[in-house]
Amino acid sequence: MRMRIVDAFTDRPFAGNPAGVLLLDAFPADDWLRNVAREVNHAETAFAHRLPEGGAADWALRWFTPVTEVAMCGHATLATAHVLHSTGAHEGPVRFATRSGVLVATPREDGSLTLDFPTAPLTPAEVPEGVTEALGAEARVAFDTGPNIGDLLLELADEKTVRALSPDHRALGSFSERGIIATARAEDPARGYDFVSRCFFPNVGIDEDPVTGSAHTALAPFWSERLGRAELTGLQASPRSGRVRTELLGDRTLLSGRAVTVIDGELLA
Repeated sequence: MRMRIVDAFTDRPFAGNPAGVLLLDAFPADDWLRNVAREVNHAETAFAHRLPEGGAADWALRWFTPVTEVAMCGHATLATAHVLHSTGAHEGPVRFATRSGVLVATPREDGSLTLDFPTAPLTPAEVPEGVTEALGAEARVAFDTGPNIGDLLLELADEKTVRALSPDHRALGSFSERGIIATARAEDPARGYDFVSRCFFPNVGIDEDPVTGSAHTALAPFWSERLGRAELTGLQASPRSGRVRTELLGDRTLLSGRAVTVIDGELLA
């Protein structure tokens, strides 16, 4: 069985967010899917199989972290679409049937892919007691991001503060369902990005996610309102780093980026 490792939201190997991708004839038992995801041991492993023609979607898609199945994942969706198009398994826009509804990935002439995802509903929240100590920095404001991604979004003072974070990952797990999105305005937009973020998801087994597409469904409306523009670019300032172009379209958010296959091998189990 072919298995690929794809670096998503980057145009070069060993950057962005790696995801395992397996194209199957059907979904095997959940225990097997979980075991493969644990073996791959990346933030997410994506499993997809073709659906009958004439339906609302072309492929079924599921995502697993090393410890659990998740309801939404941007980078592994981008990685799966990249595999489908680079191998000739699918041409043109691809519709994925997922736990978050039908998600569409569209190839662009410049080689990038655009994902059409639901926009996260942002609800103002109190900055929780103890989160400053757990994160290692004071938050200006806090927002709940709704059930699809289940994060607490925190705006910090500046880009330097976001980059310098060294949080207590175990302590962060008590403040939201999945984890924490820490963000700030870019210090110098001339560098090609409008805001920075880092994402910590201890409750799904990911201390720090390298580049998080799903988080940008919350970051896009947050920063579009403050910066007065629908189209923005976010830099996720993890050690691997990656960029996500966003376009806010009301209750939908477009996420665009590139991907690179770095490993193409055989799963023997």
